[in-house]
Amino acid sequence: MRPLGIEGAWVDTPRVFTDGRGRFHEWFKGGTFRDSVGQGFSLAQANCSRSARGTLRGIHYAAVPPGQAKYVTCVGGAVLDVVVDLRVGSPGFGTWEAVRLDDATHTCVYLSEGLGHAFMALEDDSTVVYLCSEGYAPEREYGIDPLDPALAIDWPEDLVPRLSGKDAAAPTLQEAGRRGLLPSYEKCAAYRKSLE
Repeated sequence: MRPLGIEGAWVDTPRVFTDGRGRFHEWFKGGTFRDSVGQGFSLAQANCSRSARGTLRGIHYAAVPPGQAKYVTCVGGAVLDVVVDLRVGSPGFGTWEAVRLDDATHTCVYLSEGLGHAFMALEDDSTVVYLCSEGYAPEREYGIDPLDPALAIDWPEDLVPRLSGKDAAAPTLQEAGRRGLLPSYEKCAAYRKSLE
């Protein structure tokens, strides 16, 4: 695993073994994860989504503590996966980083608590699976408009974004900040430290 440019996010491209029967790879290894990230990953929920080309899901995040860390991969098709630093007070606040996840490389992304997550399906039937450190709790789940001009995420120009009603109505980063909905960098760092 190697760190991304946003503190608290990592990427991993596992070794894929191929023979006449098909392919095999280890997409999550607890020891490798702990050595790279400095803490273990406590699995509370596993999610799977299948999306039509152009579907844009996110930007989603959860209140910290406890937040919701995610370990994400694409097992069918391809997506553009985006991590956004939403932590008020972070040196990288408002920045984002994109990683292509697909069923050829099997690249994985880990994002720690307090970071925002979104992805856009680049092909029909793109299937994303992700491990979550906490279960879904609607009372502490939030979203940011993935098309917020201030974030200027470089979504593929050849695709028309298909958003849920909830994601389309999400506030901009500035609006969420004004309403006190964004996580604190200090609280996120303290919570991550408590997990070491």
